[in-house]
This record gives sequence, C-alpha cells and structure tokens, in this order.
Amino acid sequence: MPAATLVSVPQELDALGRTIGNTPLLAIGFRWRGRNRTIHAKCEHLNLTGSIKDRMALYILRRAYQSGQLQPGGRIVEATSGNTGISFAALGRVLGHRVTIFMPDWMSAERKQLIASYGAEIVPVSREQGGFLGCIRMAEGLAAREPDIFLPRQFSNQGNVEAHAATTGPEILAQLEEAGLAPRAFVAGVGTGGTVMGVGRFLRSVGQAIRIHPVEPAESPTLSTGHKVGHHRIQGISDEFIPAIVDLSQVDPVVAVSDGDSILMSQKLACRLGLGVGISSGCNFLAAARVQEELGGEAVVVTVFADDNKKYLTTDLMRAEPVRADYLAPELELTGIGVLPRNCRMCDSRI
Repeated sequence: MPAATLVSVPQELDALGRTIGNTPLLAIGFRWRGRNRTIHAKCEHLNLTGSIKDRMALYILRRAYQSGQLQPGGRIVEATSGNTGISFAALGRVLGHRVTIFMPDWMSAERKQLIASYGAEIVPVSREQGGFLGCIRMAEGLAAREPDIFLPRQFSNQGNVEAHAATTGPEILAQLEEAGLAPRAFVAGVGTGGTVMGVGRFLRSVGQAIRIHPVEPAESPTLSTGHKVGHHRIQGISDEFIPAIVDLSQVDPVVAVSDGDSILMSQKLACRLGLGVGISSGCNFLAAARVQEELGGEAVVVTVFADDNKKYLTTDLMRAEPVRADYLAPELELTGIGVLPRNCRMCDSRI
C-alpha cells in the first residue's frame, strides 16, 4: 500500500471532522399548563449531511482505517433507513470508496435521491423481501460473496455508541455547565440506539445523576414489546427490532409518542421558530416535555434534533395533520429560542 495513500486519508478525515459535531445547544422556551418552561435540544441537523448520523459514520470510518478493516479503494456496504446511508455515501465518496446502500423501499423519495446524489448505489428492499431485516441479510450476503467490502454494521457496532460517548455527550455537558446548568434527563428516539446509549454512558460516567429515556412511536412499540408491532410514520426510529447495541437494563423507561403528534410538533417548530427539523425531532421534543413534567417544570431536560425537514418534503410532514384529543403538541405554545455558549474547552470535541 503506497505511503502517500496512508498519509492522505487521515488528512481528509480530519477535514471532514471539522464539519461534524460541535453543534449548537438550543434553549427552546414554551408555555404549558400555565407555566413557562425550557427544553434543551442539540441541533444535529446542522451536521455535514443534515443529520446526527454523520458523527457515527465518521467515527466508524476512522476506526476502520486505523484497524485496517477498510482499505483505500474498498467498498462500503450498509443497511439503513436513510440518514446513515446518506452519511456513508457522502463521507465514503470523499474518501474514494464505492458505496452500496440497502434500504427499505418505503423510505422517503428525498432519502433515496440524496443517497444517489452522492454517487452511491441504492438497493431497494420491499416488505416481501424482508423489509429492514432483509436489508441487513442482503448486505451481509454481499459481503460474504465479494472481497474488500467493509460493513459498518451500525446496529451492532459499538463504535456507534462510542461516537456519542466521545462527542455528543461531552458537548452537551460542557454547554450546559458553561450556562450554569446540570442535566436531569436525556431523551432520544431509538433507531440504532447509539445516541441514547452513548450520551447516557458518558453522562453517567462523569457522575451525573441523570435519567436516560429511549423514545419510540406509540404506533409501533418495538422496544416495549421486543418485536415489531404495527406501522408508524417517524422514519429513522423503531425500525423492526431491538438493536444489539441497545441495553434496556442500562436506561430508564421507554417513552412512547404518537407519530401524528410528532408531525404536529415538527410543523410547529418550523412555523414558529424557523427550525426545519424532521419528524423524529418533534417526537423527541414531546418526549422531553413529558419527562420534564414528571421531574418538575424547572428540570433541565436535553434531547436532539436528529435531522432536517428536507428529507420529508413528500411525506405527511408537509400535509395537514388531524388533531386528536390526546395529542400534546397543540397544548404547547412555543415562546422563543436561545443558544447556549460554545466557547468552552469540551465543546471543541473532534471525532
């Protein structure tokens, strides 16, 4: 392997690292049940490709190069519901890799178009072909048949958890401490589970007495039941199984939020505060509000806005959503937005 190749790859990874992470932490004001409240949310939709998955993808690629699992010119193959595929497509192509993505065929058209725009190959998988589990089987089968394929295996790769323990968690804590705050709870929707497990691992490792709540769609309570139940519209979470990196014994009770309520909340964040975020972000905000209500209205509860709304322009996010009597979003009056300081040592984390 030429020495010049070995030298150039870390330089490109370092350059990409400066476009990922160190995202703003917002203080979102709202009024509920006659009280003014605040939820804190990490702006992960401001990462390079518009989602939190950039953190994990860059971390795993760096470790794969360091271990020799991924060689220059090798092929990256992954099963994904969208954002991870977008991240690996963009980062992989910068590093000169062919990228193949296996993805359920019911994901949004924008996801498919974005992956293709980065020059990656998409293999759509229908429900009859096995859906998401079928995507994983096909990716593994391809790797077994062909040489020089690297499988990130986002659902079982501990590097996914480590990425958030090394960057997202420290950033959150440092930004809160700079503002004189301490977190009481962290909540996040579970797709792979890397975010909730990694942030939770870090915050508890530094002595934070904090609750860590996974979030799932009420219409498809996979975490609560242990298997796929029903269908939902919150793309990117509750795929079809409990990922291997998720250890429910290490977290607090799962919070369930309806997909319709999540859509209404995401629409409200965009229309009132100019935050163009995806459906899972609305879901996370509602889950955070519910956990805060349990802890007391002054409790510092943190979540993530995992991706942007540009991946949902042809979905129900852009349509009028019927309001049900049990929805929370219509009760929340958004009142304002602030940004916590970032001029602190730990906020300058690098993946």
